[in-house]
Amino acid sequence: MPDFKSLSETVFASEQIELADIAAAKTSGVTTIVNNRPDGEDPSAPQSDAIKAEATAAGLNYVPIPIGHSGFSDAQIDAMIDAMKGAEGRLLAYCRSGTRSSFLWALASAKMGADPDAITQAALAAGYDVSPIRPMMDMLAAR
Repeated sequence: MPDFKSLSETVFASEQIELADIAAAKTSGVTTIVNNRPDGEDPSAPQSDAIKAEATAAGLNYVPIPIGHSGFSDAQIDAMIDAMKGAEGRLLAYCRSGTRSSFLWALASAKMGADPDAITQAALAAGYDVSPIRPMMDMLAAR
C-alpha cells in the first residue's frame, strides 16, 4: 500500500495506487482522487479507466489531470484548483512517485494565494522538494 503523504489538512500525495488502495483512501477521509499519470506511462499499473471505475464504485470523485514530460500548464493548474475546491473531504493526488502531484498542488496553492515559503515547508515535511518549481510558485503567488 502506498504511503499517503499529507501536504495540507485536505491534500495527500502518493505514488501510484492500486485498486485495493482506494478503500484505504476512503477510510482516510478521501473523497476525491486525482490521477496525475498519463495512461500508458507504466502499462503494468492500473490505468485511468480502472481507477475511475473503482473510485466511482467506492463513492469517490475521480479527476484525471495527467502531467507528462512537457511540464505544467495553466489549464492543469486550474483543474487542480477546481478539484481542491470541489473536494468535500480530503483529496488524494497520485503519480509515479508523488512528485508531480506535490508540484501540481504547490502551483495550485500558490495561484490560490498561499505563501510559497509555507508551501515549500509543507512539501518538505511530506518528503517532497518543490525547489525546482519555486520561481513558478513565486510568479503565480504574485499575480
